[in-house]
Amino acid sequence: MTAAATAPARIGTRCFLAFDFGARRVGVAVGNTLLRQAQPLKTVAAEGGARFAAIGALVAEWQPDALVVGVPFHPDGAAHENTLRARRFGRQLNGRFRLPVHEVDERFTTTEALAAGAADVDAASAALILDQYLRTAE
Repeated sequence: MTAAATAPARIGTRCFLAFDFGARRVGVAVGNTLLRQAQPLKTVAAEGGARFAAIGALVAEWQPDALVVGVPFHPDGAAHENTLRARRFGRQLNGRFRLPVHEVDERFTTTEALAAGAADVDAASAALILDQYLRTAE
């Protein structure tokens, strides 16, 4: 883990975990309002209860103030089936962890992560989602 990805003591700084939701994998990134920069963490390749157990361990480790979920749309902005799935995932996160969940339009994040040569595309996509949120938050 790099120094940027270690859990710092925070006074007045808000920490976020972000998720690039997929049916088989969920990319995860962390970031905060002090640095306003996200760091890819890992990809959770599990489903159902195992997925939420792995995410719960990350929530316990990082103790975020809120969660950010990437919500996909068609290029023209229209919703599709995965839009609904990602939003449901966000509601499940809120229900399980009792943290605020913010949605971010995540169109093209996977393409951008692939173009950048990311080793873990899902986690890199989650970092791009969180970077976008941090640029527009507060």
